[in-house]
Amino acid sequence: MSKRILVVDDAAFMRMMIKDILTKNGYEVVGEAADGMQAVEKYNELRPDLVTMDITMPEMDGITALKKIKELDPNAVVIMCSAMGQQAMVIDAIQAGAKDFIVKPFQADRVIEAIQKAIG
Repeated sequence: MSKRILVVDDAAFMRMMIKDILTKNGYEVVGEAADGMQAVEKYNELRPDLVTMDITMPEMDGITALKKIKELDPNAVVIMCSAMGQQAMVIDAIQAGAKDFIVKPFQADRVIEAIQKAIG
């Protein structure tokens, strides 16, 4: 059974890029969200195997959303997506329970490596 993934990013083209990488590698993208509030709602509804979570988003940022998802499901697997120069935020995210992080612009092999490490 293919692993189910929720893709969260406020930029539609970034979601499309990740979706493309994931589907080409046999993962199923079960949902998308454009901000942290949507991410929490979708997570609760879909219970995916993994979430790719952008750090900087409107409404609710990725770290807050990560914390809320972890409250809903302590076993949630979340990989953060960060732009260059967001190291401090990445550290916050890891402390809040993120499994790993990938840096934009995305490199397909790095994305897949992070996901395989997190959920196999």
